[in-house]
Amino acid sequence: MKTVPFGTTDTQVPNVVAGMMRIAGDSDEQIRALYTAARESGIDFFDHADLYGFKHPGGGPHLCERRFAEALQLSASEREQITLQTKTGIIADPWGYDQSYEHIVTSAEKSLQALGTDYLDVLLLHRPDALVEPEEVARAFDHLETSGKVRAFGVSNHTPRQIDLLKTAVTQPIVANQVQLSITHSTLIAQGLSSNMAGFDDSITRDGGGLVDHARINKITLQAWSPFQKGFQDGVFLGSENHPELNTELDHLAAKYDVTPTAIAVAWITRHPAGIQVVLGTTQPQRILDAAAGSDIPMSRSEWYRLIQAAGHNTP
Repeated sequence: MKTVPFGTTDTQVPNVVAGMMRIAGDSDEQIRALYTAARESGIDFFDHADLYGFKHPGGGPHLCERRFAEALQLSASEREQITLQTKTGIIADPWGYDQSYEHIVTSAEKSLQALGTDYLDVLLLHRPDALVEPEEVARAFDHLETSGKVRAFGVSNHTPRQIDLLKTAVTQPIVANQVQLSITHSTLIAQGLSSNMAGFDDSITRDGGGLVDHARINKITLQAWSPFQKGFQDGVFLGSENHPELNTELDHLAAKYDVTPTAIAVAWITRHPAGIQVVLGTTQPQRILDAAAGSDIPMSRSEWYRLIQAAGHNTP
């Protein structure tokens, strides 16, 4: 498993992450099998959110965090071997966003309880809050850091300017920004290729301008969620009849490297020099193993560009 620098810290983290958003209805045995597959493939980084599990029958906030802890019953020494990351800021009922001091601190403390741990390695703000007051976020981060409850902080789905706004008050480094990215949903990268080209959808700036470049300049680790999705919640591109050219190319490279197309889709993201982490959302141990195989595939420039072209993006 290839590792990448984590933000401005001295820590190296795996470039593939096990996301736990779908484990609410899994048995203890299934969760343990998923965890074991991740660890055996070199993944020791697990992604959560206070929101995960709220749609499950009888569920609610922090359900997936709680199920993770209940199923694994990690010893103190094993807890030290892994990175636990969770997110806060989305209110499920009624739907909205809250990055106030009270909500951030209360949610983090409930995550600690649900996960059965004394500290969170990373806490992310899940989505931007239009009503955010950076001083409130800063006060929450300061409290959580000085009390030893959270060791590092980041964001998710934030634009460069939203991050810059937070940094007017927040003193801790923003170590990560978790964003949607796949070969087909790759405007974060593709818009740079089509910059200043009229008539091309990829040339439209949707992220406040240069999110990937901003992350590289500021040493913020990007984390790619939904790495196999065609777009926003409309199914995967793997095997999709909507992307025959892309799947032909994926199959060709999978045969060349003796892996699955899933691994190639992961390798397309990890090949980028930004050092991006791929966040998996599967509950199938074999898919964890298949995806992890793409961690350090030495994809060439021509192979990388053929894939983005096959996905329908403009490469002038």
